[in-house]
Amino acid sequence: MNEQDATAVLSPIQGQVEDAETGSQPGSSLSSAQTKAAEKRRAVKPSESKRMKIFCGSSNVALCEEICKFVGVPVGEARLQRFSDGEVHFQLLENVRGADVFLVQPTCFPVDQHLVELLIMMDALKRASAGRITVVIPYYGYARQDRKDRPRVAITSKLVADLLTTAGANRALLVDLHAAQIQGFFNIPVDHLFASPVLVSYFRDMNLSDLTVVSPDAGGVERARFFAKKLDVPLAIVDKRRTDINVTEVMNVIGDVRGRTCLILDDIIDTAGTLVKTADALLDQGAAKVYACATHPVLSGPAIERIAESRLEEVVVTNTIPLREEAKKVGKIKVLSIAGLLGRAIESIHMETSVSSLFN
Repeated sequence: MNEQDATAVLSPIQGQVEDAETGSQPGSSLSSAQTKAAEKRRAVKPSESKRMKIFCGSSNVALCEEICKFVGVPVGEARLQRFSDGEVHFQLLENVRGADVFLVQPTCFPVDQHLVELLIMMDALKRASAGRITVVIPYYGYARQDRKDRPRVAITSKLVADLLTTAGANRALLVDLHAAQIQGFFNIPVDHLFASPVLVSYFRDMNLSDLTVVSPDAGGVERARFFAKKLDVPLAIVDKRRTDINVTEVMNVIGDVRGRTCLILDDIIDTAGTLVKTADALLDQGAAKVYACATHPVLSGPAIERIAESRLEEVVVTNTIPLREEAKKVGKIKVLSIAGLLGRAIESIHMETSVSSLFN
């Protein structure tokens, strides 16, 4: 490169370059077209020029692909492998420097494995100079350990929040936390979405007669009240006592359910013990039919067998967690997609607009 060429490339003076090919002299003004192009580039807002990229871990690839299809961007290219001892190896296969990156990974079974994957993927993005990293966690593992309800136990949901922040997350997008106060465990912005709009729409279309929404415990009353208000139906509550981990004993039904169609609303179905006992208690109190819905189909242990053999008419869940093959064979279990809900939230975060409308 000759001296003139070097000056043309490196000149720090805005609006002045040396064009060796056209013979223009140093200090000459840009042409009218060049000036307009430069002004147009300067007028572009940073939010408009940011690239959006969506990557996914191994826990729910189908949901991530559905989100990408809704948003209109391809799934980010990456390689996720494991060594023979189970150690995770992750490599990005495309440039993310300065990009607005969304990383989709629910921390479902096996929880620890998927959590470590998420941390490693974030570290790779951070070291590749991603502009902003938003973790999209449709199911937040360890959310049930949000307080010291017994002596000498860990508040693990706080620990996970700290791990995510330390690994490089700049923002978190979560769905139906077991306890809303978990948002306060993060020192980064958190967008907490609810699957209620998707579920409400489904049951509104079913047009069930004499419907009553039922909260299976006192902790879920607020969620159930919102649901009942949207459907304009009465609310009932089941008082339960937890005797051990994953073991509950239904005590009393608060509210009139005789002759009515009941809809049990919960955030998580784990072993389905609470769900089946609640359904039995409602039917014993004279309920005509019992449906159930929940956001997160954990369905561990004997859950699938219990649901299949229960007196429940239908159990409606979302795809925050992929169903196991055994669960797909149970006709009572129906899955609704929240890809559109998450896709709209991702678009709003990327464009720096409000996500409030997604609560309706």
